Amino acid sequence: MVRERGYRGLPTHFRHLVALHRPRKPAEAFLRLRTLPGEQGQVDWAHFGHIEIGNARRPLMAFVMVLSYSRDIYLRFFLDARMENFLRGHVGAFNTWCGLPRVLLYDNLKSAVLERQGDAIRFHPTLLAFAGFYRFEPRPVAVARGNEKGRVERAIRHIREAFFIARKFTDLDDLNAQAEQWCRNQAADRPCPEDRTMTVRQAFAQEQPLLLPLPANPYPVEEQVAAKVGKTPYVRFDLNDYSVPHAHVRRTLSVRADLGLVRVFDGAKMIASHRRSYERDQQIEDPQHLKALVAIKREARQHRGLNSLTRAVPACQTLMIRAAERGSNIGAITNAMLKLLDLYGAQELQAAVEEALHAGASHSRSVRDVLERRRVARGAPPPVETSLPEHVRRKDTTVRPHRLDSYDQLTLGGKDDE
Repeated sequence: MVRERGYRGLPTHFRHLVALHRPRKPAEAFLRLRTLPGEQGQVDWAHFGHIEIGNARRPLMAFVMVLSYSRDIYLRFFLDARMENFLRGHVGAFNTWCGLPRVLLYDNLKSAVLERQGDAIRFHPTLLAFAGFYRFEPRPVAVARGNEKGRVERAIRHIREAFFIARKFTDLDDLNAQAEQWCRNQAADRPCPEDRTMTVRQAFAQEQPLLLPLPANPYPVEEQVAAKVGKTPYVRFDLNDYSVPHAHVRRTLSVRADLGLVRVFDGAKMIASHRRSYERDQQIEDPQHLKALVAIKREARQHRGLNSLTRAVPACQTLMIRAAERGSNIGAITNAMLKLLDLYGAQELQAAVEEALHAGASHSRSVRDVLERRRVARGAPPPVETSLPEHVRRKDTTVRPHRLDSYDQLTLGGKDDE
């Protein structure tokens, strides 16, 4: 209608005018609720960006639990928000407080609620088992009603403003250590919102004796997944490959992991144990797992050497690609580069390969020339190469001593001839 009258503007102009005259929804009023000591706690996750670990970029998630009466805060950072870390956060809070509240409030996150239709709630079975172990009631708030757990929401805002902003840390362990100190000091010394005449620390001292006691043993929390082993002796877990004995290839194994250790089981038997890596696409190996395989797979030596070379000196991968494009013998270059690695070390070889690639070279001879030039510039002595023939490497290298008096026969024999 307005276009027929010559209007050339946008519809947003009329939307704005209509919004000025549209009746506003009545503002909702809320009651100020008070809870009894030891009655209730509130739980939530908060996203704090990402953290770089080696070549991996992982989310930084904060698990926050607040006691509703004293407002004491438990804070711990994890690298994801999966169920195992969700339960680890609970266990850490319970152990810190030496007890737990009777009711814990959650929003409708997947770690707590799998499905909901009104008041009909299907809880996550793992959370129900966990709640039964510690004897507390999990209670989800209504959908889209964050005000029902406003204490933990305000605690997260306080963490962002008073703790995390401009915070410097070296790694996740350092961040969690700083978070623990902050919870024990600055956060505990702030005024208690329930009673401004005392601090959170004093309110918690009144609340702690009223918390539920802990069971004799903590709830066992570990990640457990099934992992298929292909033709190479590695299982894939959390973006990395972990070695297993070669006799277990082409099987489905069980991987169980905590925050620091990865264990691999074949049935009830543990066949491998590794330190957990939070980087990406790493090969975490036990040398004993590969020793027997290398012994029976001598023909794999070239590929194994290339793999070891590129892991120790990443620039060698680009060198090998250029050499292959020019039709060079990859096996010969690999053997030559492995010898240079033994003589000069990974750091020096990495620098020499980068310099050779920058000059357009793609052969081990060029790398050797760069290494020699750098050695002379440093004034270092030439490296001494120690090599053993294949038949010696296959056998025990211990030399059996001989009696020296057998050489006396040579002297005696010479005198008889005279």
